Amino acid sequence: MQRIAMRWAAALVAACGGLCAAAGPNKGADANPADLKKENAELRNRVGTLENKVGQLEQIVLQQSEAMKADRKNEKKRLADEDLQKIREIIRAEGGGGNHQNVWANLDVQLYGYIKLDASYDTARTDEGNYGRWVETEEYRSSDNDFNMTARQTRLGLKIKGPDAGPAKTSGLLEIDFYGGGAENKPTPMIRHAYLKIEWPDQRFSILAGQTWDTFSPLNPDTVNYSVLWWQGNIGYRRPQVRATQEIALSKDVDLKLEGAVARSIGHDDGLLDPGDTGEDAGYPCLQGRASLTFPLFGGKKTTIGASGHFGPEEYDTDYGGASVKVYSWSANLDLTMPINDWLTIAGEMFTGQNLDAYLGGIGQGVDVLGYSFTELKACGGWLAASLGPWGKWRFNVGAGVDAVNDEDFSASSTIATPVRTANTIIFGNVFYSLNENTIIAVEISHLHTDYYNQDSGSSLRFQTAFIYKF
Repeated sequence: MQRIAMRWAAALVAACGGLCAAAGPNKGADANPADLKKENAELRNRVGTLENKVGQLEQIVLQQSEAMKADRKNEKKRLADEDLQKIREIIRAEGGGGNHQNVWANLDVQLYGYIKLDASYDTARTDEGNYGRWVETEEYRSSDNDFNMTARQTRLGLKIKGPDAGPAKTSGLLEIDFYGGGAENKPTPMIRHAYLKIEWPDQRFSILAGQTWDTFSPLNPDTVNYSVLWWQGNIGYRRPQVRATQEIALSKDVDLKLEGAVARSIGHDDGLLDPGDTGEDAGYPCLQGRASLTFPLFGGKKTTIGASGHFGPEEYDTDYGGASVKVYSWSANLDLTMPINDWLTIAGEMFTGQNLDAYLGGIGQGVDVLGYSFTELKACGGWLAASLGPWGKWRFNVGAGVDAVNDEDFSASSTIATPVRTANTIIFGNVFYSLNENTIIAVEISHLHTDYYNQDSGSSLRFQTAFIYKF
């Protein structure tokens, strides 16, 4: 580029010299006006030619400069790619062979979660404390208020996509919080979700394998309390399973979804006779299923109605000789999600069934073991909630729930040996305020009431606030 610039500079000098020579000495008054006019025209033409050549020179210099910048950028990229390849080779070598590769190289991995601090005050002693399940009987202690503060609900997750396998899309999810036990200021992590998913979008079919929500009774109300009305009318939890889902378009705006799962039966520790899990001892998994219909209703907004259920066995050993008793857990459920307009959505569920403590129903009671009747406790209930907003930075939720157990299923010895919970109700309201897209402050007020068999009931007014930072 420098040689080109010098060549053009020399040409300019020569041209200027030619102009001077053409002009010659001053002819003064003896010059012919016609000759002077001709010379002036020739000079203007030469000046115009020189200006065009100067413009061409500027354009060539600019093009050469851009080309050199692009060459430098490409060279930097080539060197960076070489460095990355060397790093990958080092990782594979340290991993024990050429079959290992950096997981970040071919997968789309997204970190998400939130940091949450909960603080709560109860006017009466509430089980579990950090979150409200039921109010303890006030037979012996009345209005025994308590205060709790925890960061256990802080949540971390990884969303993983790919690689695809032809028409099939693969993905995975891993999510934990810190409600796995341990001291309050050094809690143990707990797996919430850990599964892989294979989807065939063209066929609208998918298979999920791992731990996630139960297939039946799939909804959760939006509460500040960690227990989203569990033991208060909302049943269903998370457990290992293999699930198949098929979606069918019945018409342009109406969809049918069919879901079926084989899940791990999780029961109780059978003590000295069988220190294992009574669900494991049954030798059979739990079967779950749900069918739901989605269709436009109010203002064309999609309403979903679902019917679901489960069935699973447990086995209790009654002596060391191998005698045992089989008991069964089952439920039948309805769920509804109905947007009314842009700021109001109604949602709720209803259930009936038996032996539901492993599914967070029956107010935490499933089988009458203390009376040795091994009767499955029947329970029923549900919840209903309304979500309002958002209006600017504000959104609100109000709702209620109830979980009731048939007290006739308890033996007389059970009602004497331990407090028997027969009904549990809650009414709640909360507000979420977004300081920005990541930071939320929430306040919730709820009233819990628990009835007991032959003992005084318990009631508590619960005030809870939370500070949440999402990422």
